[in-house]
Amino acid sequence: MKFWQVIDRKKNRAMETPLTHNISPGREPPDLAQYEKAGGYAGLRKALGMSPAEVQAAVKESNLRGRGGAGFPTAQKWSFVPMGDDAPRPKYLVCNADEMEPGTFKDRMLLEGDPHQLIEGIIISAYAIQADVAYVFLRWAYKLAARRMEGAIAEACRHGYLGKNILGSAYSLEMHLHVSAGRYMCGEETALLNALEGKRANPRAKPPYPQVSGLWGKPTIVNNVETLCNIPHILNQGAEWFKSLSRSDDGGTKLYGVSGRVKNPGIWELPMGTSIREILEEHARGMCDGYQFRGLLPGGASTDFVTAEHLDLAMDFDSMKKADSRLGTGTMIVLDDKTCPVGMLLNLEHFFAQESCGWCTPCWSGLSWIEQILQDMEEGRGRASDLELLESHTRLLGPGHTFCALAPGAAEPLQSGLKYFRDDFERHIHEKRCPWSQT
Repeated sequence: MKFWQVIDRKKNRAMETPLTHNISPGREPPDLAQYEKAGGYAGLRKALGMSPAEVQAAVKESNLRGRGGAGFPTAQKWSFVPMGDDAPRPKYLVCNADEMEPGTFKDRMLLEGDPHQLIEGIIISAYAIQADVAYVFLRWAYKLAARRMEGAIAEACRHGYLGKNILGSAYSLEMHLHVSAGRYMCGEETALLNALEGKRANPRAKPPYPQVSGLWGKPTIVNNVETLCNIPHILNQGAEWFKSLSRSDDGGTKLYGVSGRVKNPGIWELPMGTSIREILEEHARGMCDGYQFRGLLPGGASTDFVTAEHLDLAMDFDSMKKADSRLGTGTMIVLDDKTCPVGMLLNLEHFFAQESCGWCTPCWSGLSWIEQILQDMEEGRGRASDLELLESHTRLLGPGHTFCALAPGAAEPLQSGLKYFRDDFERHIHEKRCPWSQT
């Protein structure tokens, strides 16, 4: 291969997979010099030549939606922050890197593989809302990510990308790494803010919303790692380019992951709107020999099951609603024909029950009750009335009945499991055992 072809291939890869083109598994992440050589911090330089309003407008035009699970338009979220000389100070930007959703591991790759990309995204986003301080709220178990983020933040400070008068501009920003205490609840943005303040990680009542009254009562934006990593590329290459990467109305690429009994579990950066079938069959290479596909959770543990009839749906925020599910984090958990769906759900509901903060009764009491019912089914003590009880819990733990989304999220796999795998539940009750326990 000729030298110019190698260069051209690298350039095309950077344009088509902006989030991961610097990441090489098994290798150290690029240091600051290497990141700059690959085009890093060019987006920040452009942003500092624009007004905060112009940066927000560019992100709005790009159709970037939050990659943490909810899919809320990023620029619209930013627009709720008070701006101008009369706005309360200080203002904060918080990166939610508390990736504890079962089956989700996309942010870890970004944190460990290209920390300067995240730092640049944070600085630009903080500039867009005129934040004075930024925090990276990191999952406690991500030890390697913590070391690499600490090193990259120190490098950025030494070279004028953080601190006073960034790159000679009038803008200044402090950045701190905060390692989480280690509860799933900390990933909920208002509980995260309480944890940052040194309080118990309970959700806050809304309103007021964090954009107006967040960390220590000041305007605060909380964005996910993957969301923030998109920002430098939008500023550097433009909103139209970003939209052109997608196969849907949602701009950009998406990190899609697959775990379970597939031949090639992993994570891939693909156009937003790539179909479930393409991800499962082409990138994950289908089911392992001897196993058949039964269903999957498309966006981590707190999403509804989809089945074979949904495989041709696009994995984007709006399309997944057609299957009564959600894109969530875009990281699939596959259920095969030799895994008990009731046992799988018991495992998930046990996690959610022990991670409830206990702030509201439907969550701490209801999830524990669900766990016990499923445990009884698995151990041969299930009763026909248990199915009605489980169904009632999915309604009582639904949206609007709890302070945050933990319990409604926990109800999603259960309600769809009852819908698609009801025969499996009934077999547990009628046979008074788990049918898979003897296989």
